[in-house]
Amino acid sequence: MSSFAKALSPAVREIRILCCQTGHASAGARQFITTHYPTLKQHNPDLPILIRQAKGTPARIFARFERGQEKHIEVEGLSASDVGSKLAQLLNFS
Repeated sequence: MSSFAKALSPAVREIRILCCQTGHASAGARQFITTHYPTLKQHNPDLPILIRQAKGTPARIFARFERGQEKHIEVEGLSASDVGSKLAQLLNFS
């Protein structure tokens, strides 16, 4: 996704991606990680991007912004492209 082929706002302090490593509903989140994590990290090398996989965990993405503000989105059952779109909306919302 081309929207991640650039540096994110300095207001973004951390991104956490939670999903199930085997669940069907988390398949889109896992595919997003596989395809977009390298590009996202390449353009934001100092940004902590945490990936947490645990059995039964619903797919969600958390973003922490400056002054401790935190927002999250549910991405359960979405495709990888929909996960990317939702994340882009979340990060532009800061």
